[in-house]
Amino acid sequence: MEIYLDNCATTKVCPEAAEAAMKAMVEDYGNPSSLHRMGLRAERILTGTRKAAAALLGCDYGCIYLTGGATDSNNIAIQGAVRARARMGKTIVTTTVEHPSVGETVSMLEKSGYTVKRVAPRANGQFDPEDFLEAVDADTVLLTFMMVNNELGTILPYEKVVPALKKRFPDLLIHIDGVQGFTKLPFHPERLGVDLFSFSGHKLYAPKGIGGLYIRKGLRILPVEYGGGQEKAIRPGTEAVPAIAGLGAALTMIKAHQSEIMRNYRERQNQVRSLVKEIPGVVINSPENGCPHIINLSVPGIPSEVMLHALEEKSVYVSSGSACSKGALSGVLKAFHLPDERIRSALRVSFSRETTGEEIEAFAQALKEVTDRLGAVVNG
Repeated sequence: MEIYLDNCATTKVCPEAAEAAMKAMVEDYGNPSSLHRMGLRAERILTGTRKAAAALLGCDYGCIYLTGGATDSNNIAIQGAVRARARMGKTIVTTTVEHPSVGETVSMLEKSGYTVKRVAPRANGQFDPEDFLEAVDADTVLLTFMMVNNELGTILPYEKVVPALKKRFPDLLIHIDGVQGFTKLPFHPERLGVDLFSFSGHKLYAPKGIGGLYIRKGLRILPVEYGGGQEKAIRPGTEAVPAIAGLGAALTMIKAHQSEIMRNYRERQNQVRSLVKEIPGVVINSPENGCPHIINLSVPGIPSEVMLHALEEKSVYVSSGSACSKGALSGVLKAFHLPDERIRSALRVSFSRETTGEEIEAFAQALKEVTDRLGAVVNG
């Protein structure tokens, strides 16, 4: 039995999404820009997916733009926002724990002349809303930060930060990277005051290569690419209709089963926390109040990569951190003030809607066996 617990990296495409994508490939394969019936059928798929995303976000479906993924969405949001507001400020505020698609984009803008302020977690590993309020000033054109940290599951204080800053600086643009939080936590951008919100399909049981970007109605941002004018010229290029169809089907499935999916996440996390307490040497890095589908743990003294491959031999698949870091020592965990020994041995376990209690029991048993064996080797 293969036990896949790396769902923060990517999820298995759900049957509904696979069926919808296949139908779009072999039946509704017209170009959405074509004016004939086949084109109109493809266009309806795009509209259906916008409506499925809007139903989860509580917004008008015209605010949903379809992109090539969250990296695409984040780049469009950040670069498009600051370019459109170039005369209104030259400061960007973000955090020290962002995904590279935000962190590297902001660093590029910093090299081009923007001032970047990076808010860090406090010594307790939590973000204080006051630190965001102090970082933003009248010259700040954009605040961009993640909803949920992808390595620890820490929930950032967007519910307190966004309304407070919008009250103080009504013209401030706020972008939230929602990749790990969308559909896991309640989120309504219009109610909260968020201007831009990114999400990814392949974290939500949809195919890879598709994502979305919410842009507040009436907000002008500039494109980062130019072409045929698709997606109101914000993201030009012929739309990937099969992937879009898959995204719409996956979001519709999630909305229909959201409460039971969330219940499964919480049950599986509680189960992991309970079982690993019985394994000597294992420590949990994730906060108790984190997002329920992620739990990060360490076995100090045993390197992450060694542990990962030892578990892989037992057909248990976890990660040593963000998939985008490819095994490098996590700067994000360092920013959260974890000791180096725990960072070097960190493992991220993340659940899907299909993760079962039996799988978690098998994972815990494999973790115990591997820890006992490798611990004996390390300790001589």
